[in-house]
Amino acid sequence: MKTIKVRGKKRLGGCLQVQGAKNSVLPILAATLLINGRSVIHNCPDLTDVDAALKILIMLGCVCVRDETTVIVDASDAANYEISKELMSEMRSSVVFLGAVISRMGKAVISYPGGCELGPRPIDLHLSALKKMGVSVNDADDRLICSASGGIRGAEIFLTFPSVGATENIIIAACLSKGTTVIKNAAKEPEISDLCDFLNKAGAKIKGAGSSTVIIEGVNKLHSVEHRVLPDRIVAATYLSAAAVTNGEICLKNTGAANMLSIIRFFDDMGCNIKTNGKEIYLKGKEKYSACLDITTGVYPAFPTDAGPVTLPLFLKSDGSNSITETIFKNRFRYIDQLNKFNADITLDGNTAISNGIKELIGANVECTDLRGGAALILAALMAEGESVIYKTYHIERGYCNIVNCFAELGADIKEL
Repeated sequence: MKTIKVRGKKRLGGCLQVQGAKNSVLPILAATLLINGRSVIHNCPDLTDVDAALKILIMLGCVCVRDETTVIVDASDAANYEISKELMSEMRSSVVFLGAVISRMGKAVISYPGGCELGPRPIDLHLSALKKMGVSVNDADDRLICSASGGIRGAEIFLTFPSVGATENIIIAACLSKGTTVIKNAAKEPEISDLCDFLNKAGAKIKGAGSSTVIIEGVNKLHSVEHRVLPDRIVAATYLSAAAVTNGEICLKNTGAANMLSIIRFFDDMGCNIKTNGKEIYLKGKEKYSACLDITTGVYPAFPTDAGPVTLPLFLKSDGSNSITETIFKNRFRYIDQLNKFNADITLDGNTAISNGIKELIGANVECTDLRGGAALILAALMAEGESVIYKTYHIERGYCNIVNCFAELGADIKEL
């Protein structure tokens, strides 16, 4: 099992290119199944979640080729409709393949998705929406058996919660449907807009992406397409935080800063020197911070839940009390116990994590509990005096491409064992 060893107290500095967004490329890969031809996807990060998505496509009969950060998917001969439990369990967002498989094959057999254990992520919204679109759903032996013998049909769907995954599944399923689908209270995340850009380039008719109402007019077919995935805003937030907590200086290129306004505002409010020209973000940190903030995560454009763990370590360099209240995932704060092993002073009050002032961190042996929590442990190790060892780093590989090399380029004393 891979581990990461860090010797802290190194001031980070330099420039990095931000990788493509994990939460964008995964639904785009699922959507390639709708295209009876080739999809060429650029800026595709080398992640274990991407590997899992490509395995699913291959199981369904697609031909997949990777050339560095470009992936080519040819779905011309895709004919299978069943995804194994093993592949479904490899990634939490694997359920996004459901709408694509039903749309292409008229039926689908899947198990429930796996991934990070952040608490319940029910797929009821996905299933109830698909039922309105003419899909029958049966639950048997921990598998979902779905069919649309008469084809998927357009429907008006109101989401009781603006779920990103449900919005994506409905959009993908509706592209080749009969009639028009209207999603109300849709999620507005930029990754959804990126998915819609990809599909529209292929001949789909989608309007309203990025707003609370998305309209999809079904078409007969989609054609081959070439697309570049937008930058990963959570990865960008991670490296900005690394510079901030080490009193460092960083310039990030290919950032998509317009999608990061709440994150940029956070670093500004904390007292960092942060500037952007739209494509690049510059940040300079300092020895300590005096701001006392109360952050609440939420759906876009609010402060993102995934950014919480990678920005919380900055509170450990701040006078007074700071807090993050989590509104999306019940078990988001599983990493706090591990973070406190560095001599941090963070307490939990329900769904709120409270940092109780400046603490001098010391090296520790810790275990990753999930993807973003694992990144938070690396940030703490970069701040800490002495050596730290981080175990179960396979969680981090789900969302960060070459994170050890990137930190080493910035001047960190970091090694993968």
